[in-house]
Amino acid sequence: MLFIKSKFRGGVHPKDFKDISRDEKLLSIDPGDEVIIPLVQHIGAPAAPNVKKGDKIVRGDIIGTPSGFISSLIHSSVAGTVKDIDLRPHPLGKNMMSVIVSPDTQAEERSSYKPKPQQQVDALSSKDIVSLVQKAGIAGMGGASFPTHVKLSPPKGKIIETLIINSAECEPYLTADETLVRNHAGEIIKGAKAIQKAIGAKRLIIAIEDNKPEAISVLRKALFEEGAIELIVLPTRYPQGGEKQLIQAVLYKEVPSGGLPMDVQALVQNTATAFAVYEAVYYDKPLIERVVTVTGHNLKQPGNYRIKIGTKLRDVLSQAGYEENPSSLAVMGGPMMGLPVIDMDTPVIKSTSGILIIDKVRLKKEFPCIRCGRCIEHCPMGLSPTEIASSFNRKDMDGLNDLHVTDCIECGCCSYVCPAGIPLVQYLKLSKWELRKNAQKKS
Repeated sequence: MLFIKSKFRGGVHPKDFKDISRDEKLLSIDPGDEVIIPLVQHIGAPAAPNVKKGDKIVRGDIIGTPSGFISSLIHSSVAGTVKDIDLRPHPLGKNMMSVIVSPDTQAEERSSYKPKPQQQVDALSSKDIVSLVQKAGIAGMGGASFPTHVKLSPPKGKIIETLIINSAECEPYLTADETLVRNHAGEIIKGAKAIQKAIGAKRLIIAIEDNKPEAISVLRKALFEEGAIELIVLPTRYPQGGEKQLIQAVLYKEVPSGGLPMDVQALVQNTATAFAVYEAVYYDKPLIERVVTVTGHNLKQPGNYRIKIGTKLRDVLSQAGYEENPSSLAVMGGPMMGLPVIDMDTPVIKSTSGILIIDKVRLKKEFPCIRCGRCIEHCPMGLSPTEIASSFNRKDMDGLNDLHVTDCIECGCCSYVCPAGIPLVQYLKLSKWELRKNAQKKS
């Protein structure tokens, strides 16, 4: 185990509030009388429905097929009957095409996944592993939702020397990855080794922040027999869980502007993704459930729950002991990068790492920029958020390009530190959207 100083630029130190949900126990949520499974749960082309209204399906059945290489299979998380295929609420704030299923609990008991012998797993080739990951419909579970089989298939000529398993979990309040490590460290390691074999990486690192002592202890014990795997403990700082920041912190390498981790011969995978790969490789189990932190205010039982994909927010919160309160706001994700949710029928999807209930806060009054430079000092990408906001207000597209706004990871550090109360991250998001819209007009 190696303790190192973090080397990525910028960042902030918000109070983490992790003690609210930090517990070794993993609880389960009943999916309720209806699940809503969106056909968009990944970056890339939406899946196309593979079932029709009235079909009887079993847990794990394919209900959505990819419509391109950068796309993912969608599986049913429950057995039951397809109630409808229609537009339904989505965590992105829009209505998205979804498969609505009425669960049949008796049929659910008839479907199970059996483990493969280790010898059979050892005989799998790198292509076999990538194929199993693709069949399982795994997409990045740390928030990015990039189809994992694509990440495990680098272009010809691109070599991956180092695989980093991202256990940083830097977002305040969230402890899902930490709880997963404390309960399933051995399985996460097996999933990580499967990923390592798939990409041919020589070096395997598990990186975790130092505010998770119990998880560090569990990992250290699990890795005692694994001499080839490195455990690196980093000082706590947000947004260390961003893949570019993690690479900078661990490998002292900077991913070039507009580039990808593979440009510095690295690949980053989230802890939950490594666990999903383990289940796909060892059990042929698709990604149909995940561990989610349910935390915040006005909850009788905050904690970490195994939740089936498609379970509605209202069903999750009612079982965690929440009573709807007009003074509270539900957020999918953490407080820094999460998205507020108004419709309680919004479902848990593959990238849902947390459900946070916070007291509604009044927006800061916005004042003119005082040119203090804090947003520049704390930006982990080395950008100038206040200059970007100014270019956006002038509708200066060339200026936005010159300021490299597309490198923004939307972490929110700039807004967090701004003494003038300027919602800088919103300006950066809008700037990226305007650039994309402008590029489409020209093409």
